[in-house]
Amino acid sequence: MTAVAPQRVSTHTVEGVAAILGSSAVAIALILIWGSRLTVTRELYVSELGAEGEPTAAAFEIALLLIVMGGSAVAWAARRVRAWPPLLSWGSPAVSLWVGCGFFLVASQVTCTSGCPLPYGPSFTWQDFTHTLAAVLAFAAACWAMIQTSFAREHPVLARMSIVTAIAVAVIAGTGGLFSLFRFQVVLGSRLEFVATTIAIAWLMMFGTVIAVRAFRRAASE
Repeated sequence: MTAVAPQRVSTHTVEGVAAILGSSAVAIALILIWGSRLTVTRELYVSELGAEGEPTAAAFEIALLLIVMGGSAVAWAARRVRAWPPLLSWGSPAVSLWVGCGFFLVASQVTCTSGCPLPYGPSFTWQDFTHTLAAVLAFAAACWAMIQTSFAREHPVLARMSIVTAIAVAVIAGTGGLFSLFRFQVVLGSRLEFVATTIAIAWLMMFGTVIAVRAFRRAASE
């Protein structure tokens, strides 16, 4: 009797599954963030959802951890994506996403203190500084991944959407941050930050979905 060798699962299939699971985790994170936001009646910035003493802190931590895990899975599935300009070809969108996920992990574990004080004044602590720095660097890494993806020749549609998303997130988040820093239009600034966060997370979901579709197509053609 001839033994039948077990069918080997292709790498493309594994990549597709990883991308889908990662995108799903990120989608759940976005739902948790907005679900938490809608339970709070006052205006606040995103990080305040996870501040010490906030009833939404646990849900916000879970959301950040889901972004870390989901983003890392999507990054692994997209590790072959490359940008063509010399400046952007160093590293890859996957590396940038992994760096961003690392900083989000720090931000999830080192939350800001009650009220998330601004980076000046007696109430601002090293804990607040660490959280703020980690969050800013995480956003910067994510924007850099979007810019890199916008020059990925093998994904023309994703590239066009990525450059629009990168510009939108940078402008909206930057404006919201400046409003917060100078205590100008704080309500509008907080809303702009939530919009920028939503766009960035939605891009990661879209990125993972596109990578999954291409991976499954390649697996089917093998």
